[in-house]
Amino acid sequence: MTRMDALIIGGGVIGVSAAYFLARAGVSVTLVEMRTIAAGSSWGNAGLIAPNHSTPIPGPGVLRQGVRWLLDVESPLYIQPRLDFDLLRWLWQFRGFCNVRALDRAIPRLRDMQRASLDLFRQLIATEAIACDFEDVGGLVAFRTKKGLEAGVAEAKHLARFGLKTTLLDADAIHEMEPALHPDVVGGVFHEEDAFLTPHKFVFGLADAAQRRDAVIVDDVGVQGFEVAGGRIVRVRTTRGDVEPDQVVLAAGAWSTALARMLDVRIPMQPAKGYAITLPRPNPSPRRYVIFGERNAVATPMGDTLRLAGTLELSGLHGRVHPRRVNAIRKAAREYLILPERMPEGHVWQGLRPVPPDGMPYIGRSKRVGNLIVATGHAMLGLSMGPITGKLVSELVQGLPVSLPLDGFEVERFGA
Repeated sequence: MTRMDALIIGGGVIGVSAAYFLARAGVSVTLVEMRTIAAGSSWGNAGLIAPNHSTPIPGPGVLRQGVRWLLDVESPLYIQPRLDFDLLRWLWQFRGFCNVRALDRAIPRLRDMQRASLDLFRQLIATEAIACDFEDVGGLVAFRTKKGLEAGVAEAKHLARFGLKTTLLDADAIHEMEPALHPDVVGGVFHEEDAFLTPHKFVFGLADAAQRRDAVIVDDVGVQGFEVAGGRIVRVRTTRGDVEPDQVVLAAGAWSTALARMLDVRIPMQPAKGYAITLPRPNPSPRRYVIFGERNAVATPMGDTLRLAGTLELSGLHGRVHPRRVNAIRKAAREYLILPERMPEGHVWQGLRPVPPDGMPYIGRSKRVGNLIVATGHAMLGLSMGPITGKLVSELVQGLPVSLPLDGFEVERFGA
């Protein structure tokens, strides 16, 4: 039987960040991952650290647009028609947050989390000498239509109310800033606070730093169940044997809902699939990340590669790749960027982002299970909020005051 101060379940950026901060504080910590470190969404995401994108997935008009896209398999948001009562319940809850009031309540919380995380990225990359292609130069949202640009300008003005720094660009200005844009781009928005990197390189580098501080990180370990007594987890059953941690941190992304259910803790989420294509970096190449405004996809330069990423697909907890959705990303890239006529196919990846009905993460200590801390549900902002979430988890484990308020992120906010 193995004993430890803290057991972390999940080896993505959030779990690894928590392991790092706990090990740095001298806490005995073990992290278990059912596959390998950064094997999920921490591998193939767009690599953005994006305070200027501090909006949750639900918002005014989102569900209505999603219904219109329901039968369009190439749409940015695709909900696969099926009889799934968890999905139907989630959609009913989701619709309750598709309004301005919920949006304005969420933006400051996500903004503060991402700003704090960006500061930590800068510190960690410098302190631990993590080579991850980090670029602190902002990013662009580009538009091909007047209607799209008007919507982008309206969103930028809305975000400016919360102190987020944006610059509106006409056609001449955006092409001067980014010569690799397609001539049909008519304008855009520059998000000066944002940064980007190669995500798996950062996670690997931080995992190495955690292990140098005596964190134990073990791949290929599945969690099979929990033993609870007196309102606390006393034993965790794994495929490598039983362990007895003082504290348990659940940071397993889209798989967290099923694991929490074993403890009678309800954290409703839907696994939202995204796709990415990683290519050799073309010439010309964008120098910053570029979001394709009307297409809801993004191109991010990562060292000697270019990653094209996007789509939000609610089709269940599986890893099947839908070729038409991947091709829609390729098509979008050619609409917004100057690309060679012949491009390699590149490496295609899919991953599942954990999305709560309100689009806000679950971060905090469970009221039902006293030694369970949950850190999941970051939707499309998992990388961007990874380090600060790890620091908050470390503070919770140690019983310290937290660096940021956790209201809005409560674990059991949707009921027991």
